[in-house]
Amino acid sequence: MVAHRPRVLIAEDDPDTLVILRVNLNAAGIEPMLAGDGHTALERIQAESPDAVLLDVLLPGIDGWQVLEELHATGNRVPVIMCSGKNNVHDLQRARELGAVAYLVKPFDIDRLIEVTSEVVGLRTTDVAAEPGTAADTELA
Repeated sequence: MVAHRPRVLIAEDDPDTLVILRVNLNAAGIEPMLAGDGHTALERIQAESPDAVLLDVLLPGIDGWQVLEELHATGNRVPVIMCSGKNNVHDLQRARELGAVAYLVKPFDIDRLIEVTSEVVGLRTTDVAAEPGTAADTELA
């Protein structure tokens, strides 16, 4: 019997970043699903129930914060890993309040992103706590 490959929706508008994430997640045993904007991300989350979401803050249409707020408001508990170029306490707190399980700062180390994502979808059982010096790279739950 073939084991279930966890499915992770990547909501990212930068085509180069999207390709890098898709290739690396696939190599790590995770089936990537893609969305280039916030509306598509919400539609795919609701229709296809991914195991987790990598959600960029800056997306066209509706941004990542609006996607996260909508998921929170409707009670959708898909694990969300927020990805942002901003490393500040306000955004970290906002992500926590809206139910994100982790907040990764760009540019992120791809190995760290795979580690955190694998932990969230249950492929690994490692500690996703922040590494020293990266306060916003942390588990939020």
